[in-house]
Amino acid sequence: MQRKSEAGGSIGALIIGDEILSGKRADKHFAKVVELLGARGMALDWAHYLGDDPARLGEALARSLANGDIVFSFGGIGVTPDDHTRQAAAAALGVDIALHPDAEREIRDRFGEETTPHRLMLGEFPLGSEIIPNPYNRIPGFSTRNHFFFPGFPVMAWPMLEWVLDSHLVHLHHAVARDEQAIIVYEAAESALLDLMQRITREYPGASVFSLPSFGGEGVRRHIELGMRGEPDSVARAMETIRAEVERLGYEWADR
Repeated sequence: MQRKSEAGGSIGALIIGDEILSGKRADKHFAKVVELLGARGMALDWAHYLGDDPARLGEALARSLANGDIVFSFGGIGVTPDDHTRQAAAAALGVDIALHPDAEREIRDRFGEETTPHRLMLGEFPLGSEIIPNPYNRIPGFSTRNHFFFPGFPVMAWPMLEWVLDSHLVHLHHAVARDEQAIIVYEAAESALLDLMQRITREYPGASVFSLPSFGGEGVRRHIELGMRGEPDSVARAMETIRAEVERLGYEWADR
């Protein structure tokens, strides 16, 4: 079940870098985004991993901009030859890149007499952007049309993301009522519960069913975590139906 933000689109994350796809670095952003959104009653609808390919970056951004999505993008906003996110964003927007005056001020205040043209390039963003302050080293990120661009370094990106959530997007905190409930069904195969899951999906469109099987192991019985997430009333009513039907089918179960 896809959730729509008040901006009209869904909420997504782009995690960018050849180093992620090659395995040289492990992604840490996805779990943190889920955590920070969840603490504010928000949730991701999608996430994409992309390498440093300008064409693919531009296509992904053009698509999310056209959809009116809220997007958190991590990585590729430096000035080395493998950093293409700023340029891809500008291409998707159909605008040029220029030194942002607020970014220039931050960079000059940070480096003083050691400010160089190369360092100022870090403040070149698509025209029409706003800066995102960076409390770690004052090299800002940028935002445009509900797309928020952060460095790939967690020590910088995560405080910047929190600032965005608590300033630009505070109106979305707990804006959509959500709940999640589940039971543990022991010694059941998913195929045996498929008819029930399909029925629940039809009867309770305000929530979505999930099924997480475990094949057991040492000290752990085979089981399925069967539950619902979504609009609270739909979740509650659906779970009543699920519990009754699992009981009727003769399976042992327990609330999660």
